[in-house]
Amino acid sequence: MLQAGIVGLPNVGKSTLFNAVTRTRKAEAANYPFCTIDPNVGVVVVPDERLEVLSKLSGSSKIIPAAIEFVDIAGLVEGASTGAGLGNKFLANIREVDAIVQVVRCFEDGNIIHELGSVDPIRDIEIINAELILSDMAVLEKRRASREKKAKTGDAEAKKEVALIDKLMPHLDSGQPALTLTLSDEEKKTLREFFLLTSKRTIFACNVAENELGRAVSDPDSHSMVKKVRDYAASTFGAEAVVISARIEEEMIDLAPEEAAEFLADLGTKDSGVSTLIRAVYHLLGLSTYLTTGEKETRAWTITQGTKAPGAAGVIHGDFERGFIAAEVVHYDDLVALGSHAKAREAGKLRIEGKEYVMKDGDVVEFRFNV
Repeated sequence: MLQAGIVGLPNVGKSTLFNAVTRTRKAEAANYPFCTIDPNVGVVVVPDERLEVLSKLSGSSKIIPAAIEFVDIAGLVEGASTGAGLGNKFLANIREVDAIVQVVRCFEDGNIIHELGSVDPIRDIEIINAELILSDMAVLEKRRASREKKAKTGDAEAKKEVALIDKLMPHLDSGQPALTLTLSDEEKKTLREFFLLTSKRTIFACNVAENELGRAVSDPDSHSMVKKVRDYAASTFGAEAVVISARIEEEMIDLAPEEAAEFLADLGTKDSGVSTLIRAVYHLLGLSTYLTTGEKETRAWTITQGTKAPGAAGVIHGDFERGFIAAEVVHYDDLVALGSHAKAREAGKLRIEGKEYVMKDGDVVEFRFNV
């Protein structure tokens, strides 16, 4: 299962967010630096309203949603790339995840200390970005030293690596993450072998105060800190920034769905932002969902974007892929609009697809196979 690592400076709301998305109180969330030392890992359900609709349509007795893993990683401080604070541990943990959720504090609260004594979201992002870049540059320097000797002997792979490192170093030195460097497909393939921290896809979670959530969700640019983060994320990382209130979501952990909805309505919103964040991270990881439905269960199946029908069938069982014959496909929107598979077939919306069909998010599928 792919993982997203929750990172940020101490006391920005990382552990509170982790508790919110995993619907647990697994991560200690206290008002002092390095509250999280060992990373907490939790399975997170991906919110998908389509499952409930399909379940009613099919009379399913069970619903099984898609899921991903979130990792709560120790807070980073300036100098982490040289081992300050829990720097080495932080960098090792973040190297193991597939994408990064950077939590940025966008609220003032005199009762919650900030490591640097004031709230400045752009400064916080730049500190983390700088430490990740410095770590990557150190990794590349070591790699170049070991590859240059081979390159001089005519080793083609070593030459490619040295050329890419020479292209990366000035880009990183200018404060830009590796992910934003324009590369050829061949260079991207080589880059993956470097396992750089700044080559990981990133999304920013703007953690706002409870009383600011409704306004910040409905009009993000009306919140000055959120606007700064959104603009900076887009221009520097080509990344998305979403609004959350981790504290509100954590307070709702023990509430029934109806009570949670009423609680949010009192705050002027339908969502604390966490559901939006989870869905955004799911797609950031390059994941997509296809659906199956019947009397027994309605289920969301996770595949990587671009997966062809036989590979998608293999997610259910290896025999489905080995003996794949065809996929009977109707898109969720068409199925719901028409009301049944039979009516979708009559309307020509239910199709038989072969081995080259690329699955789309929201496809409702029944596979035909023979082993």
